[in-house]
Amino acid sequence: MDLRELVSALNSFASLSLAESWDNVGLLVEPSPPHTVSTLFLTNDLTEEVMEEAVQKRADLILSYHPPVFAPLRRVTWGSWKERIVVRALERRVGIYSPHTAYDAVPHGVNNWLTKGLGACTSVPLRPSTAPSQPVAATHRVEFCTDAEHLDAVLSKIKDIQEVSCLTTFPARVEGEEQTRVSLNCSQKALLEVVALLSQYSLLYHKTEILLLQKPLLPHTGMGRLCTLNEPVSLSDIIERIKHHLKLSHIRIAVGTGRTRESPVKTVALCAGSGSSVLKGTEADLYLTGEMSHHDVLDAVANGISVILCEHSNTERGFLSELRDTLAIHLQNNINIIVSERDRDPLQVA
Repeated sequence: MDLRELVSALNSFASLSLAESWDNVGLLVEPSPPHTVSTLFLTNDLTEEVMEEAVQKRADLILSYHPPVFAPLRRVTWGSWKERIVVRALERRVGIYSPHTAYDAVPHGVNNWLTKGLGACTSVPLRPSTAPSQPVAATHRVEFCTDAEHLDAVLSKIKDIQEVSCLTTFPARVEGEEQTRVSLNCSQKALLEVVALLSQYSLLYHKTEILLLQKPLLPHTGMGRLCTLNEPVSLSDIIERIKHHLKLSHIRIAVGTGRTRESPVKTVALCAGSGSSVLKGTEADLYLTGEMSHHDVLDAVANGISVILCEHSNTERGFLSELRDTLAIHLQNNINIIVSERDRDPLQVA
């Protein structure tokens, strides 16, 4: 597949608009066109060792879940390992694409895969995603009534304001008088100009209604998951299920105050990777994530919530095998897709 055609297909698999605003997602390194992709190489972290594996396996595009280029690069030299990865990719004509938090949010993404380790359950996003903004994002609706004397002048001035849309008029009867009701959508910036304009007409200003437009929530889409098990099980059983699902011999566990390993678990709040900001304040029997700060663990335990930590990328990496099979179908088996064998969490149990 042509690189740009493949990138378009990857974007349709998980829209980059779902990624967090702080994230760096999409095509990060692009060889000069035309560039054909025969082999897509999947990894959780793109280290130098993994980069060499991709080169040896003749990858044309690397899909790295974590973006190897995150903070802006001031130069591209042989001076740091992230710069060397970019140099090596360009030398060998290998593209680099990262979906990161877009894959966290989608219903068929990383967090959904993580829920499968709990057993039969239902789940909802902890922080639901909203529909993406339009090119000119309307944040407010403004409605007011005016008489024929002022209508043309007001409409003429409103049409000169940028980021105003859906301007409509219709007849209205106000206090026994025939008037015209005006409705418009506008951005936050345009709202200030619209209000300033209407304030010049005291009768209009006092008859103005301003409504906040809420973007619709996307079903089953968003950060984290709150899972309700079909049948409660003991914390000990959950521990074994998670170890089996993640293929780990050890995990870290903090038992909530007033609970034991035999206490029943019915609700689990989870977030792949570093989950503190998403999980904090959620009521659940158990928090499951890769890593949390010491003090956030103390807070959870004090509130009777047990915590399981599996190390950051251990809660993400197993998804790659499922992703390989899902992408093969999505891409109609047009390219060879392989998963890194050298990608691993940097932390090991000694």
